[in-house]
Amino acid sequence: MNHFELFNLPTALDLNLAELKAAFLKLQQLYHPDKAENKEQAVIKSSEINQAYKTLLQVDSRAGYLLQLKKQDHLLDQSISDFEFLQSALEIREQLDESRQAEQLHSLKNEVQQWIDGLVREFKIDYDEEDWADARDTVRKLRFFQKVMHDIDKAEDRLLDDEDFNLDDDDF
Repeated sequence: MNHFELFNLPTALDLNLAELKAAFLKLQQLYHPDKAENKEQAVIKSSEINQAYKTLLQVDSRAGYLLQLKKQDHLLDQSISDFEFLQSALEIREQLDESRQAEQLHSLKNEVQQWIDGLVREFKIDYDEEDWADARDTVRKLRFFQKVMHDIDKAEDRLLDDEDFNLDDDDF
């Protein structure tokens, strides 16, 4: 049984994440080790459910998993060789490093989301046309932008923490 079947979802890049979460929570309750007669089996099943959920939750890992199901996931860890993409990626990374205000991070987040949306469209085309080399390249790019999005979220959290910190607080 593949991850999509486990959660009773269509084998596709586009998923309803609310349905995924609901199916995940239902399965976790069903196979929770504290409720099972065979705790060892329940731990194994629970771990499988967690891994499947983690894989399907993010679009980059979901795309990679779709390639895995087609036995086309080899070489996914290779470097990206698209020079123009690498230039754009470097510029985005520099913008992130230089961002000091919430508005800058928000703007960058929108730009990265546009990149992700475009790459998702590219992946769907490549996947449907069974252009596996381009599909793998697109997954690599999606992975990069998912990491950038994660780093933007961390930067936003740090910025919020800094705003909450005030030397004038009398809470000493």
